[in-house]
Amino acid sequence: MKPLFHPYFVKFIVYFNDNQDFFECHEVLEDYWNEVPYRTKEHPLTAYILLATGLYHWRRGNERGALRTLQKAERKMNDMAVQFPSFTEGIDYPNVYHHLQNSILSIKARQPFTAFPIIITDQKLEIAVKATKEQMNLLPRDSEFLLHKHKLRDRSEIIRLRDEKRRS
Repeated sequence: MKPLFHPYFVKFIVYFNDNQDFFECHEVLEDYWNEVPYRTKEHPLTAYILLATGLYHWRRGNERGALRTLQKAERKMNDMAVQFPSFTEGIDYPNVYHHLQNSILSIKARQPFTAFPIIITDQKLEIAVKATKEQMNLLPRDSEFLLHKHKLRDRSEIIRLRDEKRRS
């Protein structure tokens, strides 16, 4: 299976393009990354994770965090098409990279948040994205919960696991 056809990456595209739920983009790609044997922070999925995280911060008004995160994403994505071409197949990767660079420039110029779509170039991937979207219950783009998800979600399980880890 091509890496971008993985069900988690397909969900990433749905969240990214449809309701711009960049927090969930990060979550599903982190789940995907956790499945990768011998994963490192240099894995190409981390570039997409950083892209989503940076856009989440920018939309929330955290320009400093957004800029730092998007610059890390840019460094990782810079040579991805050459080093990891399978992680660019099926989407208009040059367009994603171009928009990432424009986002960085916009933040530096103190421009307001601007989202952009990931353009799908593979018909089979497009079909997978549409089928997946039909099965998902997406929040509206202007949902307050979507904008501040990291603060408003139930974190009790995360805190419990963190406490267990500290005790062991």
